[in-house]
Amino acid sequence: MTAPRRRSGTHASVPQPAEPSRGAIRCMFGMIPHTYELANHVLTLGMDVRWRRAAARAAVRGDEKVCLDVCTGTGEMAFLLRRLVPSSCSVIGVDFSHRMLRQAIRARGGTPMAWTCAALPALPFPSGIADLATVSFATRNLRLSRESLAEAFAEIRRVLRPGGRLVVLETSQPRHRLVRQLFHLYVRLAVHPLGALVSGTSSPYAYLARTILRFPHASDLAAVMHDAGFGPIEFRLLLGGVVAVHLAHRGERGDAPDPEGSPATG
Repeated sequence: MTAPRRRSGTHASVPQPAEPSRGAIRCMFGMIPHTYELANHVLTLGMDVRWRRAAARAAVRGDEKVCLDVCTGTGEMAFLLRRLVPSSCSVIGVDFSHRMLRQAIRARGGTPMAWTCAALPALPFPSGIADLATVSFATRNLRLSRESLAEAFAEIRRVLRPGGRLVVLETSQPRHRLVRQLFHLYVRLAVHPLGALVSGTSSPYAYLARTILRFPHASDLAAVMHDAGFGPIEFRLLLGGVVAVHLAHRGERGDAPDPEGSPATG
């Protein structure tokens, strides 16, 4: 990973489309917990498994005492963290959907992890409690406005100890025009119908397709993280820039440098 490049002029703003309410988003996710993982595997041709593993390996150093998987969904990333961190480390999966958490407990109930129902930007944890926080394919659901994203990242920063790390796995926007056009075409033609076919319900995947198309490039997301007080920030692009893994450190606000450099691609 290398640090994200500073672009000339001001950073592009995160688009601010009309968005469903938090309650509406929670309701949509409450429709799909039993098929959520299968749909993700189908829509990404199984690559989401590899991407999560890459993000988990980038996240874990081996000295963690408390790890939070924020917006854990059915707990896939939390489960990967549990396998990588020391046995003495507490791994806590956090999600705003009771139904998603119930599915996580059913799927991984034998694994020593804790589960908490809560939503950003109000995590029910003391400041400085965690060594590591992760968010996987859920940043798009925290609202797409720059201000809302910065508020969510600032809350994650609050619960991290000084020097703690945030790892975000999320879709991005390929810079290469042809790759971006092909990616958008796939999202428009496949995400909604295939997701609806696998899950048996339509609205969640219509919403998810819209958020993928509107979400910013990794360098713009890094700029939002910087605004929230993180630094240094690095990211790695995967599959031609379709997906990005961000690694951000909780420094003191005065120590957080502007994002600069060039992204690595893998």
